[in-house]
Amino acid sequence: MAEHLTLRDAIQRHVLPGSTVALEGFTHLIPYAAGLEIIRQGITGLTVVRMTPDLIYDQLIGMGCVDKMIFSWGGNPGVGSLHRFRDAFEHQRPKALVIEEHAHAAMANAYVAGASGLPLALFDGYLGTSYEDINPNIKRLTCPFTGKALAAVPAINPDVAIIHAQKADKEGNVWLSGIVGVQKEAVLAAKVAIVTVEEVVDRVDDSQGGTVIPAWVIDAVCVVPMGAFPSYASGYYPRNNRFYIKWDAIARDYDSFKAWMQDFVLDTQDFSHYLRKLQEADYV
Repeated sequence: MAEHLTLRDAIQRHVLPGSTVALEGFTHLIPYAAGLEIIRQGITGLTVVRMTPDLIYDQLIGMGCVDKMIFSWGGNPGVGSLHRFRDAFEHQRPKALVIEEHAHAAMANAYVAGASGLPLALFDGYLGTSYEDINPNIKRLTCPFTGKALAAVPAINPDVAIIHAQKADKEGNVWLSGIVGVQKEAVLAAKVAIVTVEEVVDRVDDSQGGTVIPAWVIDAVCVVPMGAFPSYASGYYPRNNRFYIKWDAIARDYDSFKAWMQDFVLDTQDFSHYLRKLQEADYV
């Protein structure tokens, strides 16, 4: 059953060094506050999983938290490269990074397989691509009914899934709406689920649409207003495109990145303090 915790306590209790952690959210509702809290607590040796790793994983990789990343498409959306990701992979700075690259469809199927208790995901994909040349975890199996060659990838079962949502209720049921990715599948596939939310209300249900994730698959609910910034939370705040553009300059040079992270993340007490510093420095 879900507990209501501070984000600091939830990360400290559930995200252990060496864990496999999926911080999911697709364009929308990306759990940035949780990523920064992992950095603030200095948790390392992580294998991170995510469809479309963007700034949140650039930050984790650049700060040396990550040993391996399982992902589909990495970049700063609408801006360009993730400089800390690229530097780690090409120049082992701050340390070597192992990558396992997939297509979005494979990641989604792998989460579903994990949530279903299956060891692998089997689907019709990857034909005509070069993914198999760089990822030995993509295999081919023959359908016993049609003879068709299908792609197989390992199921994803994170130790911890972390997502951001608009609301939770006092029992820990979670409600999210708007564009969603694989948040529900990641939570169901994980051993532990942490959800940051904009607010806690008396009750959530699907009477106004959206998705409800029941409290019995959630371990921790943490109230973190603006916790998806600079991505957006539908109905609460828009995407901050200005920060995505500014991130390109922040992350381009390793030393200036480290100095920025020290000032704005490591030297801040929590996410609200971080946001205040960004506002004072005209980053948002």
